[in-house]
Amino acid sequence: MSTPATPPRSLAEALRNRDDASLAALLRSRPDLITPVPTDLTQLATRAGTRGSVVRALERLDRFALQTAEALAVAGDPASYDELAGLMAGDARDAAVVHALPRALATLREQALVWGADDRLRLVRTARELLAPSPQHPSPTGLGPTVAEATAGMSPGRIQEIVTASGLPSTHDSVSAVAALTRLFTARRRMKALLGRAPEESLEVLNRLVWGPPYGQVTAEPASHLRWLIDRGLLLPTAPGTVVLPREVALHLRAGRAHRETEPVAPAVEAKATHRPQVVDTTAAGQAYTALATVEELLKDWDEGGPTVMRAGGLSVRDLKRTAVALDVAEPVAAFWVELAYAAGLLASDGDADERYAATPAHDEWLELPAAQRWARLAEAWLTATRTSGLVGGRDAKERTLSALGPGLDRSAAPEVRHRVLGLLAGLPEGASPAAESVLARLRWERPVRGAGGAQEGAQAGDDLRSRLARWTLSEAEMLGVTGRGALSAQGRALLGPRGVTAVDSPSGVSAPSGDSSSSGPSSPSGPGDKLPVHHHHRPPAPPDPLSPAEQAAASAAAARLLAPLLPEPLDHVLLQADLTAVAPGPLERPLADMLDVLADVESKGGATVYRFTPGSVRRALDAGRSASDLHDFLTAHSRTPVPQPLAYLIDDVARRHGHLRIGAASAYVRCDDDAVLSEILADKRSAGLRLRRLAPTVLAAQADPAALLDGLRAMGFAPAAESADGDVVITRAHARRTPPRTAPEPVPDGPPTPDATLLSAAIRAIRAGDRASTTPLKSTPSPNGELPRTSSAETLATMQAAVLTGDTLWIGYVNAEGAASQRVIAPIRVEGGFVTAYDHTADEVRTYPLHRVTGVAELAED
Repeated sequence: MSTPATPPRSLAEALRNRDDASLAALLRSRPDLITPVPTDLTQLATRAGTRGSVVRALERLDRFALQTAEALAVAGDPASYDELAGLMAGDARDAAVVHALPRALATLREQALVWGADDRLRLVRTARELLAPSPQHPSPTGLGPTVAEATAGMSPGRIQEIVTASGLPSTHDSVSAVAALTRLFTARRRMKALLGRAPEESLEVLNRLVWGPPYGQVTAEPASHLRWLIDRGLLLPTAPGTVVLPREVALHLRAGRAHRETEPVAPAVEAKATHRPQVVDTTAAGQAYTALATVEELLKDWDEGGPTVMRAGGLSVRDLKRTAVALDVAEPVAAFWVELAYAAGLLASDGDADERYAATPAHDEWLELPAAQRWARLAEAWLTATRTSGLVGGRDAKERTLSALGPGLDRSAAPEVRHRVLGLLAGLPEGASPAAESVLARLRWERPVRGAGGAQEGAQAGDDLRSRLARWTLSEAEMLGVTGRGALSAQGRALLGPRGVTAVDSPSGVSAPSGDSSSSGPSSPSGPGDKLPVHHHHRPPAPPDPLSPAEQAAASAAAARLLAPLLPEPLDHVLLQADLTAVAPGPLERPLADMLDVLADVESKGGATVYRFTPGSVRRALDAGRSASDLHDFLTAHSRTPVPQPLAYLIDDVARRHGHLRIGAASAYVRCDDDAVLSEILADKRSAGLRLRRLAPTVLAAQADPAALLDGLRAMGFAPAAESADGDVVITRAHARRTPPRTAPEPVPDGPPTPDATLLSAAIRAIRAGDRASTTPLKSTPSPNGELPRTSSAETLATMQAAVLTGDTLWIGYVNAEGAASQRVIAPIRVEGGFVTAYDHTADEVRTYPLHRVTGVAELAED
């Protein structure tokens, strides 16, 4: 028969009793503990108790697990499971709380925030310091100090007076007197009898303090009903004029509950409306098509150089307004599209002296992709980006305005919130759109603790950063076509990948329990001490780990395949009309769309795009190197209707006058073979600002630059053309400005990444081996303070050679080339040429070490 294991005396011992699967679960849930890999379990336990790591772990607890930790912080140290259950479920033993408590306790144990057996539960000291109530940091429980804490500075005589007034016999010392008071306040029947003699006004005072804050102000001469409470210790003085309700008294008045309201069950995400899945998918596809058109229009508007970059970085307010007008959207929506294009690597700053924003070379590659793949790239960039366009227009911690494309817009929580919101939508039945408030309530339950940014940026109470990110996610997903009519589309579901879909909530908000776990007690650990199974009963669906880049690429490709059949096929024709317009009844093929953008101006958008031909737009096509015959042939080839006569006349008329005037650079000059035209220009009063004078019958000189001269004459109704120094017509081609190659902005990580299975396995092997080296008894004690072994070179060599013959395992100290010292457990295989070749249990592989870098060696005791 095996003897039962002794209870762990420290967190390190509790971790030592865990199996590898349980350690892997700890390191996966708290990846900061593995950066860098601890040398042994003692170092892992020390790191798990540091303030930064504990704060991070507490911030990732759900509301009920956090309430359980808060209850342990006001319980005894150590506390029994029954005491914890009483604080959480109250005297009435709330069935839902009793049922969910084993799951919450298992979560705290798994994350190394609680250790010890069920009869000696201990909250990690740092967590207790963070969660325990104090005057400076009130507890969310609303409880005050214990009787022992509140009477710590009280005189022995005063304590004896309180004991006597409470009807207790006097004691010989203050310690026993405080213990007697504590027993009285925790005895339900005796306390009921004591309070039954209290004046009505005294009970009203207690009722005002019972749920916190527990502190109150009193005068130097309290009223009789207050004096009755103070004399019996039901209110204890903490400072002159201040009294506090002791914790034990408050718990009696609360019927044992540490919290006014416990939330053992995650609130369910409620469906607001249900649509046919086909309607959702087609609506989302329409939004996706609009999203592509909007981004293309934005980049087309910035093709030849966009707005200038402000000195502090980003777009100015004026440029954002101008962009919003060009896209015909509100400014916050324009900021979203600008940031999305930037996150996808389609636009960036050019880096010139007069720095401006422009399309990147990647934009041209993006345009060549099929529409569905272009959308998938935008959706993937949005899903993983940490830049948050919703913050544009707000202020940072230094009260500086946050601008689009500027610094300060990264929020590391954004990708996790987007994935989680979409995952909750995926858990609803297909075609169901959620009630937004139910999504926010679920997120607040899953992460109730605000981050540092959320407390500063919350616009109003309860509107923390995560809630605002969730609201923005719902609206942005609709604009982008990830959702349709508020419900997750098929392509949006595929974008999350197979691991991103959460199980549908049960009516109670959690998945049904499995197995035969008792609902009235703690879950039994599998093995001695704190050894826990990997899976725990009563655990609600946890958010899945983020997809790897390869998995996300595969998910994006699957989303594109689902979207492709829903997008309209690009057309190769337009419908020309007699009013100098062309109607495109759908999306156009790329060459046709590019040519029409030069030859005509967009007049209206929607299901069909209307283009209008004007003298200016025709001249733009001629400036780009097209001839009149090219334009006629183009329209004839791509129109399903005959070319209207007014349009043919417009092209011929503009072409006939195009280039009749030539403008070049001297300062600037105008040249024309017809001197009568030049005389007409000189006689026109509108040319006064150009300050023209005749140099020759066919040449005018101007005191304006060529560009201003071109614009001025075009405004007068002429169709001049620019010419080069050789006298050739300068062809101006659109879409010429591009930035140098740019990479998309990297997301700002939210702490260390979650380790993969390979890293976890290697780290656990190294920790186990290091722990074995530090805890295994040695045959000799080479160092009195337990540091790395120190032996002479001769002794080291002799011990190594002997171990090769006997097969013993040795503990060595080793200093690498960078001077970093470490301890290792090795089994020497060969010693020659100043090197030892051995199986390194720490690294789980055969390695060769120079003997001169071995500080010392010690034999491990036989088991």
